[in-house]
Amino acid sequence: MIREKLKEEVDCRRNFAIISHPDAGKTTLTEKLLLYGGAIQQAGAVKARGEQRRVTSDWMELEKQRGISITSTVLQFIYSGNTINLLDTPGHQDFSEDTYRTLAAADNAVMLEDAAKGLEPQTRKLFEVCRLRQIPIFTFINKMDRPGRDPLELLDEIESELGLTPWPVNWPIGSGEEFRGLIDRRSKKVTLFERTERGRQAKEHCLSVEDPDLYNIVQPDLIDKALEELALLEEAGAELDMELLHSGDLTPVFFGSAMINFGIRSFLDAFLDLAQKPVGRISTEGIIDPLHTNFSGFIFKLQANMDPRHRDRVAFMRVCSGIFERNMLVHHARTGKSLRLARPQKLFGQDREVVESAYPGDIIGLNNPGMFAIGDTVYSGLKKIEYDGIPCFSPEIFSYLRNPNPSAFKNFRKGITELQEEGAVQLLYEIDLSKRDPILAAVGQLQLEVVQYRLEYEYGVQTHLEPLSFTVARWVTGGWDTLEALGRIFNCKIVRDAWNRPVLLFKNQWNLNQLMEDHPKLGLTSIAPAVKDVGLSNL
Repeated sequence: MIREKLKEEVDCRRNFAIISHPDAGKTTLTEKLLLYGGAIQQAGAVKARGEQRRVTSDWMELEKQRGISITSTVLQFIYSGNTINLLDTPGHQDFSEDTYRTLAAADNAVMLEDAAKGLEPQTRKLFEVCRLRQIPIFTFINKMDRPGRDPLELLDEIESELGLTPWPVNWPIGSGEEFRGLIDRRSKKVTLFERTERGRQAKEHCLSVEDPDLYNIVQPDLIDKALEELALLEEAGAELDMELLHSGDLTPVFFGSAMINFGIRSFLDAFLDLAQKPVGRISTEGIIDPLHTNFSGFIFKLQANMDPRHRDRVAFMRVCSGIFERNMLVHHARTGKSLRLARPQKLFGQDREVVESAYPGDIIGLNNPGMFAIGDTVYSGLKKIEYDGIPCFSPEIFSYLRNPNPSAFKNFRKGITELQEEGAVQLLYEIDLSKRDPILAAVGQLQLEVVQYRLEYEYGVQTHLEPLSFTVARWVTGGWDTLEALGRIFNCKIVRDAWNRPVLLFKNQWNLNQLMEDHPKLGLTSIAPAVKDVGLSNL
């Protein structure tokens, strides 16, 4: 009975993350997907101007001010009887590590491209993460109502640069000012779009590709060109292979415009047909099937102060197997402790409500009084399981974080501990315990600014940064014993991370190479080991 219920719930669930370069229209697409799902009544504007609504996914105060996504959010909605868990990720490269962690919880990814720009550096970088995890990738080519590149050229770029076989699900009729609609390859239906007077929203009109009225509604040359290109794709293009799609080797491609709702509904409909359902996850006991009756899940993100009034801390958990129920007793794999999960929450941006049950593919929020770390596994049943950890990546920018006000030290300490736990930034420390100022280690400068802003806005602590002239960090794989056996080393700075593991800082790659030449047996890694066998920071 339980397994039948599980299968029913898993079959109607889809889970995906949206990845893109900044300004490709990711937040706008997210809002329109929520609008079609009935989760919101009016799509929010992207930029935080006084007369515009704030977007649902950008809940942090700094996001509203700058009009960019800084942190990942979870948005669950119902569409055509299916539960969709949408993981919205930051597009800015300075927050790519947050995106990496979120992709660990996703079963599918939507790669968003600007029709005028095609593939961009951040998109390529995030694609590699998807390929590493063999996540199915759906491509949405956005802003077709603006001047852009030739659609066939965009497909060629995906294939040649990413080694990914494109299969267009629909095909545009015209582009830019002449963009008139889409032809669905599978149904042979044409969806035409009528712009409103203000040019912001579009009305849809559907008919068959063989309907003679089509040539009376749309310029014949635009129809003929679209049909010729489709014929070329049928003749020389790939076939839709679901096995290749789900292995991440073939990408269904959609065209449209999120701003004026061109192609959003057709994308959602096709996504439900083609997307991968919640799949098994690798653990210490092998791959755990979602239909396994024992509950299990893992923590992929921590967030402090989603509700600044209550100074809360939330752990984002992906349900991997079994049925999660409120008040259930679970085991914490890293610590061996038993926990009762009494206040689980359904997340929707900043908004939350108590959830009674959840199923594989769902994301729920758990109260986190400092017990969870990113990558932790929780499970029920007698047999311990532990999912693969989520590593930290090598930072490139380093600064001392100074607290000039000694009376604010308690709040300063609380703030940096909580921000470090959620992965907003990495913290390093001097070996000399008398030097208490942490070193902020980040991928990009904007990360440091966000930490300073949040310390002031959320914890009431003003700070200043003192940059360090290092650009490379490496963890010592053998720990302190290995490092001490080397004796004195030069051209690097030895520090410790929040779990007291040795880290070497170098001014440049040349200094790193020189050390490796002097000590070829020294094991160094640019990816910090996952937090499994160490306790949480006790700074």
